[in-house]
Amino acid sequence: MTSEVALQDSAAEQRDWTPIVQEFVNVLSDDQVVRRKEELLVYECDGLTSYRQRPAVVVLPKTTEEVAAAVKVCDRNNIPFVTRGAGTGLSGGALPLSDSVLIVTACMRQILDIDYDNQRIVVQPGVINNWVTQAVSGAGFYYAPDPSSQSVCSIGGNIAENSGGVHCLKYGVTTNHVLGLKLVLPNGDIVDVGDMPEPPGYDLTGIFVGSEGTLGIATEITLRILKSPESAQTLLADFNNVEAAGKSVSEIISAGIIPAGMEMMDNFSINAVEEVVALDCYPRDATAILIVEVDGSPADVAASAQKVSEIVQENGARNVAIATTPDERLRLWKGRKAAFAAMGKLSPDYYVQDGVIPRAQLPHVLNEIEALSQKYGYRIANVFHAGDGNLHPLILYNNAVPGQLETVETLGGEILKLCVEAGGSISGEHGIGADKRCYMPQMFATADLETMQWVRQAINARGLANPTKLFPTPKTCGEAAMAQTAKFNNIERF
Repeated sequence: MTSEVALQDSAAEQRDWTPIVQEFVNVLSDDQVVRRKEELLVYECDGLTSYRQRPAVVVLPKTTEEVAAAVKVCDRNNIPFVTRGAGTGLSGGALPLSDSVLIVTACMRQILDIDYDNQRIVVQPGVINNWVTQAVSGAGFYYAPDPSSQSVCSIGGNIAENSGGVHCLKYGVTTNHVLGLKLVLPNGDIVDVGDMPEPPGYDLTGIFVGSEGTLGIATEITLRILKSPESAQTLLADFNNVEAAGKSVSEIISAGIIPAGMEMMDNFSINAVEEVVALDCYPRDATAILIVEVDGSPADVAASAQKVSEIVQENGARNVAIATTPDERLRLWKGRKAAFAAMGKLSPDYYVQDGVIPRAQLPHVLNEIEALSQKYGYRIANVFHAGDGNLHPLILYNNAVPGQLETVETLGGEILKLCVEAGGSISGEHGIGADKRCYMPQMFATADLETMQWVRQAINARGLANPTKLFPTPKTCGEAAMAQTAKFNNIERF
């Protein structure tokens, strides 16, 4: 990372930013262009705070036309740009380059249209995730994808990373709820994709969701909203061992029950949450807890809850608590959604990973993660989306101690490799960004990565949109990636 930043700093020093800043002021306004060094510090990282780099300029557009105008300034001057939403990402996807413009969509916070008859809502990218549900809940609707950071993360960032959430097991992640997009392409052109019931041709909406800012900027997003379920119950089961909890997860799905959400927390996470949130509803002596929510018609919910209770008890659950009222259910979920923040009380820093594994591999992989924790000497808390095998191991460390970050990054890489070996993925919802790009060859063959690069080159021909993210680069990933990237960079541009 150091050598790459040094090269960027050198390029930034050679560029005369004065006329470029004036161009931005001309197409936006003076108060929409941030260029003072002390103000730029606010934007030097996203939620992955271990990587920091101050951008050269930050712009704050409010409309599609202003985004397009800002992008055209970058295109004319051959300046790379990085798009940032609320800055809550955990993979360094919004990490600026020193010789770059940061286009921040946080001021684009309008809900543009609500169509209850067709169950859709149109929003700007800066709209906060849970604002969508708040806007439609009075009419009996809600927006299903609910990341733990839903009170602060924005829809634009959710689109970029294809975010998940605790209720995505049954209803799907972000891509399953995006119906259409208005996009500003990397050359400043404005296009519309999707927004048809069954569009013919290529799924351009699907290509864009999860592309991490490498294909342009979404400025208007049409989302699917769902009718609120008639009934819901949330069960909390606690166990003496992780294996029993993991087996329960597989058996619940095998029984034909698809919960709205199914989450697991280990003892470390349980106690961290109780220390901070003080819910007094998580048993502190449990090795693991399983939170399962079922929803639907009252009859279906009652039958599913009964079956889930039987399965967890057959697998050795010590106790099963059932929350039936909205307040009781909210209390059980509050601790799960506060788990990441709770770690701040236990450690000055934490490094979170985001691997995915088959459900049947949960006991094995969790045991291996514990073994890695012992090997490297760092505590690891496990709190994750058990229903779809999306792990979030949190490695606790102190960034003020020289060498700890590098060791923790190596440990995190070992966990990602373990996930791939188990038949899973290196990311479920946090994206690749700057953090995991070196591990892409662990999961994808050269031909796979080359095909992805062809797509990027077709839309982002000059490579200005979020460069250095998502794909391995030679300065950060060693000789193997160097050879691979050299091949990619020789691909003919469209």
